[in-house]
Amino acid sequence: MVSTKPTVAPLPYWVRGDTNAFFGFGVNVLVNVLTLTGLCLAVVNLPEGEVFGTILPALGIALVAGNIYYTWLARRLARREQRADVTALPYGPSVPHMFIVIFVIMLPIYLRTQDPVRAWEAGLAWAFIIGVIVLIGAFVGPYIRRYAPRAALLGTLAGISITFISMNPAGQMWRMAWVALPVLALLLIGLLTDVKLPFNFPIGLAALLLGTAIGWAGGAMSVPDLTAAARDIAIAVPSFKLDLLLTGLADMAPLLATAIPLGVYNFTEGMTNVESAATAGDNYNLRSVLLADGAGAVIGAALGSPFPPAVYVGHPGWKAAGGRSGYSMATGVVIAVLCFLGMFGLLGAIFPTAAIVPILLYIGLLIGAQAFQATPRAHAAAVVAALIPNIAAWATGQIDNALAAAGTTAAAVGDDALNGAGVVYDGLLVLGQGAILAGLVLGAVVVFIIDKRFVRAAIFAGTGAVLSFIGLIHGERVEWNANGQVALGYLFVAVICGVFALGRPTPRVPDPEEAALEREHGPADVSTDRADGERRTSALSG
Repeated sequence: MVSTKPTVAPLPYWVRGDTNAFFGFGVNVLVNVLTLTGLCLAVVNLPEGEVFGTILPALGIALVAGNIYYTWLARRLARREQRADVTALPYGPSVPHMFIVIFVIMLPIYLRTQDPVRAWEAGLAWAFIIGVIVLIGAFVGPYIRRYAPRAALLGTLAGISITFISMNPAGQMWRMAWVALPVLALLLIGLLTDVKLPFNFPIGLAALLLGTAIGWAGGAMSVPDLTAAARDIAIAVPSFKLDLLLTGLADMAPLLATAIPLGVYNFTEGMTNVESAATAGDNYNLRSVLLADGAGAVIGAALGSPFPPAVYVGHPGWKAAGGRSGYSMATGVVIAVLCFLGMFGLLGAIFPTAAIVPILLYIGLLIGAQAFQATPRAHAAAVVAALIPNIAAWATGQIDNALAAAGTTAAAVGDDALNGAGVVYDGLLVLGQGAILAGLVLGAVVVFIIDKRFVRAAIFAGTGAVLSFIGLIHGERVEWNANGQVALGYLFVAVICGVFALGRPTPRVPDPEEAALEREHGPADVSTDRADGERRTSALSG
């Protein structure tokens, strides 16, 4: 009997597009590891031996294990769907969390005790708690993703991308625009068009080399700094630091106020990133992703790293660059080797920051555009609504940093003085707390109001009331009656939507463009076709 099963060509481990994605994503992770290295040394004053000998090797273990796992997930999905164009999810140290653990957790303890090790212990405990919460979220997140509309999921992700991923790099770029703008132009031409360099030279590598050459030629870099950094290279082998972790966990209670909402933030961000990948055509199982993220944070903390790794924003960008499964594994292995060899001081002295950060702005452009391109035109207002809490969170962070540089705080200046200067700090602070989850709730309410599905709008508004009341959104800490006035506001919205639902209005009818969008990306109201967080497809491609 002749088999009718289609013949599937073996999946390559590396394709030409992986080279572009590797240099782009690798530079992305490189920037972040350089940043967290500088934060440990300059802000918390951790000894160089601990940073290069313990923290970075521990992070390297988490990165190599996580990226190999996501390479395996991509290849498994490709085999199951008989496709060769599946792109692995990008994975690295969480950008928001590296700033939060340094400035919110570790720095106050260091300033109080003048003991960087005590601060490090607290950071490890905090990262461990984050990981545990994400592991719990692996069993909750798929249900949220099942019922949340795409405009809310992608809108809140775009808010993170436009603010926390794009704005700081953009500021760094324009400080040295003569280095950064040529790099950005080369990236945009190579990654947003079909124009190729001679001999198909990798555009990411070409952009980095161009910016580095301009920076060195223009005197932006220093040979003595390079020589000093080269002397610090040393091999480091990671080992468990359970004593530090357990000491930090002994004083766990003060950490929960930030760890619980940020753990929720982590699994919500992971959920939106999985939705972003699904919109680009790669439908990963959310539970598998969140379990890996949570385990990475727990293992990293046990080895001595206070920086929880996570799936990154940016999958559609690396897919558009031609990346498949190999770029992820290569990034994890190369960054881990650099961590084990203590090379990050040397790399920081070789590559100008302005030559590296344009890749982050490129990712911000892609994710922001995707939120509008992959959702119905009628839901555009909902995308903007989901952006707003993240913009507020970024703005209050900028205000806080500026006031701290001036030796004061918002509390010392006073709300009246700030309001008198046109800075509505108190309102922005409330709006931006728990931003990614708040954006999801607000975006979902707007989507369902637009679609005249008032019962669903009331349910999400009621959820917003509960989350506000316990402080997971719009609250400074998790506690009972964290922000009653916001909770009451959401409750009133739920009542208003419930009243309109009594009239049984006919839901909005999708327009023809929306139907075409659904054929390309799947239904925007994902609850209609997704079970347990994963859409399956039987389409075959080469």
